[in-house]
Amino acid sequence: MITPDTVQNHLTLRTAAARFDELSLRDVLALMAEDDGAASVHPLAREEALELLALGEVIARRAGYGRQLTVRSARASGASWSQIGAALGISKQAAWEAHSQWIEGQAQQHLRDGCSGMDPAMADDARTLAGQLGSDEEK
Repeated sequence: MITPDTVQNHLTLRTAAARFDELSLRDVLALMAEDDGAASVHPLAREEALELLALGEVIARRAGYGRQLTVRSARASGASWSQIGAALGISKQAAWEAHSQWIEGQAQQHLRDGCSGMDPAMADDARTLAGQLGSDEEK
């Protein structure tokens, strides 16, 4: 059975996105053909539907990780939480909370396996860079 972990370990993001697009298109075409009464395009098999679901999860996870790395870059360049929130289309509090939770998740991941995520020094640096909500002025 295909899981997000097996997909993530075997496919690059580009390959996963291409396969996701392929399966998504086939899925939509099958729905459209079904509505038209055509039998030329068959719906996804169970394994393909589950693969599509796993691929979507991997893409979402990687996008979320990339988003937080970019938030960190924005903070390092002097962006305020208000500016980051505006760029993301969310409130400054939501942006700060999401980033703070990501940092804690990275720290916990390192505690679990000892090699991935953020070691204690990296997590402390990330927390310092994130600062406290409201402690930064508009740049």
